[in-house]
Formats: sequence, C-alpha cells, structure tokens
Amino acid sequence: MFNSGEVVLANIQFTDSFEVKKRPCVVLFEEFGNVVVAGITSNKDMHGIPLTIKEGAIKDSVIKTNYIFTTTESFIEKKLFSLNKEKKQILYENLLGKIIKLK
Repeated sequence: MFNSGEVVLANIQFTDSFEVKKRPCVVLFEEFGNVVVAGITSNKDMHGIPLTIKEGAIKDSVIKTNYIFTTTESFIEKKLFSLNKEKKQILYENLLGKIIKLK
C-alpha cells in the first residue's frame, strides 16, 4: 500500500508507445491496488512544481502536474522518499487549481 506524497520508482508505460520505462513519480492516492501518480522529470525546463535534492530528489526535478496517470501496485518497484507537508500542500493546491479552472 502506498500513501499520498510518497515518491516512488515505477515502471511506466507511455501512452504513445508500448515502451515501459522506470520513472520516479509521486503518489496522489491509492485505491484497490490502483495507484494514481504524477510524473517527475529532471528536465527543469518543464512546467510543474520544483523538487530539490534537499527535499530528497536524486537531482533537482519537477513534479509534472499535467502528467497524471494510473498504474498498479505491482508496477511500483520501491518507495524513494516522502514529500514534506508543505510540498504536499503545494502539490494539492496546484491540482485543485487545475480542476477549478475547468469549471
């Protein structure tokens, strides 16, 4: 079982190909073995929420709130670290802002 705010290493299948790659991502929520995550990239030119080495990332990175997908527990290899309370709040406020914009 994975908890909200955990950064994990997961095998992700990209939507534009059959290729599967190991990628870090942050767990948004888990239910019935399905894990909804946001992708993380080390490409700091991407739009998203900054994630630093000080916070636990291997490299300074970006949480891509425009890259949300569902995977399964079996595709997650391991937990890397957890976001602190402040970063989780920023993440969820950002996601909520996107939802509110849609209305």
